[in-house]
Amino acid sequence: MPGTLSTTISPEGSLEVLSQHEVNRLRDTSASGLHDLLRRCALAVLNCGSPTDDGLAVMEAYRDFDIEVLQEDRGIRLKLSNAPAEAFVDGRMIRGIREHLSSVLRDIVYVFNEIQQQPRFDLSTSEGTSNAVFHILRNAGTLKASREPSLVVCWGGHSISREEYDYTKDVGYHLGLRDLDICTGCGPGAMKGPMKGANVAHAKQRRHNGRYLGISEPGIIAAESPNPIVNELVIMPDIEKRLEAFVRVGHGIIVFPGGVGTAEEILYLLGILLHPINADTPFPVIFTGPQSAAEYFQRIDEFLAYTLGDEARDRYRILIDDPVGVARAMRKGIDEVTEFRRANNDAFYYNWRLNVQPGFQQPFEPTHAAMAALALHHDQPVHELAANLRRAFSGIVAGNVKEPGIRAIEAKGPFHLHAEPELMARLDELLNSFVAQGRMKLPGSHYVPCYTLK
Repeated sequence: MPGTLSTTISPEGSLEVLSQHEVNRLRDTSASGLHDLLRRCALAVLNCGSPTDDGLAVMEAYRDFDIEVLQEDRGIRLKLSNAPAEAFVDGRMIRGIREHLSSVLRDIVYVFNEIQQQPRFDLSTSEGTSNAVFHILRNAGTLKASREPSLVVCWGGHSISREEYDYTKDVGYHLGLRDLDICTGCGPGAMKGPMKGANVAHAKQRRHNGRYLGISEPGIIAAESPNPIVNELVIMPDIEKRLEAFVRVGHGIIVFPGGVGTAEEILYLLGILLHPINADTPFPVIFTGPQSAAEYFQRIDEFLAYTLGDEARDRYRILIDDPVGVARAMRKGIDEVTEFRRANNDAFYYNWRLNVQPGFQQPFEPTHAAMAALALHHDQPVHELAANLRRAFSGIVAGNVKEPGIRAIEAKGPFHLHAEPELMARLDELLNSFVAQGRMKLPGSHYVPCYTLK
């Protein structure tokens, strides 16, 4: 049994006052209440630094953990029972963890009260969803109107090898030397490395306002606890809004080695950039890793060329084992983004011009029926094929690491995917290459596929 500690704390930095209705909703343990969501996200934050990526295993290890919101005369307090002891030093909670815990509470309350319960946000439309993403980010204080473009989104695996992790730090270091900031999914591995590297470089350059922005959502944060370097944390209500937040606030994207989740993010990004409306919008995208990751990106590149065509290849560059070249290329690309937005009177802090179709915004629940019904064939516009492929990979991610997905697989067996024969063969080849490279689960774990191809 892991070490635990019980205590009562005050929120750090935000949302110190709640209405009685909000407190009651956070205490509500029914299906319509917010207590279970708050408990899962809070445990992930408190479990910062754990090597596991299995959200179900974490919940079972700390099955006695609980969090209660207390309404007091001077504001609210959070009562923690049986919390992970690693979140404390000499009985006091680490300040960064307390900040993250407060961010989780802030975003859960705001999304429920202002987004999900308000008719002014029509989440069935593209405009309504983009507005909702904007308001969540603005409420969290992440939209910096006075800053020129500098935010590099870094995607990649959370359980990569030590060599690949060190490479992400090296790239982050050279980005930081060029006054660039980091935005990631806030977990370990390829999300932590760039922040650590940039943090050192920012110190050398005396950049005191460096940004280390983490954007997550409940299902992901429960599996990938936020790394302690994150100094801005935002919790989006679902993975689709999380991905849209990345492309709206980021000024360029670097993709490091990963697995199915990284492939999902690549398909999401290219599906948006390949829409005809976005053809002239500059957005630098670089795939990179050490020499050991060359095969990973070769396989991804071949799959993208077959499914999405050579036009997709024009939207990204592959640079292997070249941290300085990556940083220089990204600095140049973001300078071009700056000039483009200046010429078109576009905001630096939120990319309103980018067109995101509803197929990339509507939440996808990876049930067995939904996975089997995905249209995985070429007889559709290329950006729609990208959207369906992204959903397929999203379901595989859920079956691998998310508690609801893991339980669904345990109850009903693997997901069944249907695709046209050649696409099916290419998809199977890609997924098998991930398995062979140990990219479907933590290194050393025995991987059991959560899908079959029909």
